[in-house]
Amino acid sequence: MIAGALGPYEGALRDRRSLSLTTADGRVLPLDIARYLAEADDADRTVLGRCVGPVLDVGCGPGRIVSALAAQGIAALGVDIADVAVELTVRRGALALPRDIFDRVPGEGRWRTVVVLDGNSGIGGDLSGLLTRLRSLISSTGRIVVEAGSHVPGTHEVLTARFASDSAEGPTFRWAVASVDVLAEQALECGLTVEEQWSSEGRDFLSLSRAAA
Repeated sequence: MIAGALGPYEGALRDRRSLSLTTADGRVLPLDIARYLAEADDADRTVLGRCVGPVLDVGCGPGRIVSALAAQGIAALGVDIADVAVELTVRRGALALPRDIFDRVPGEGRWRTVVVLDGNSGIGGDLSGLLTRLRSLISSTGRIVVEAGSHVPGTHEVLTARFASDSAEGPTFRWAVASVDVLAEQALECGLTVEEQWSSEGRDFLSLSRAAA
């Protein structure tokens, strides 16, 4: 993501402002900043219950997942490219690092659970690239818990988008949006297998593990 693209996102986290992704074809996709800043909700708890430590939260945002895991005594680390998100996570008493998931991260190949929520399956606009990277992070018995970005079956879009708030708009970046069935298909092509699929509170999830050799 290019420099400056995160400005509106960080401002929205800091000031609790509304935020959206606006696409090159004119769509406005609202982002639920209030939910990101809140405590873990019922849908999140379906993810928490499937987490075995140590856990890596990719695109952790302001830290509701890693802080909830820490409160349960589960070792967890968040990574996010937004400095404000990392600061807010640390304020909650959780651990986080300012890190791009495609750069070196601690514990590569040793994480028991990697969590990717809140549309972050779209990172980089490349589903297969992201899933392959996530596969490299988990242990031989680890799992990836990923949330789909769309409820509409068969959805797979690569968008040119930007963060936009009431007071700021950033430069464009690539972002992917995919439904749970497409994520499952892509996962199989990346050497992963689907352990479980479920929905909660209007959100769709997959649990993935390394495919047998």
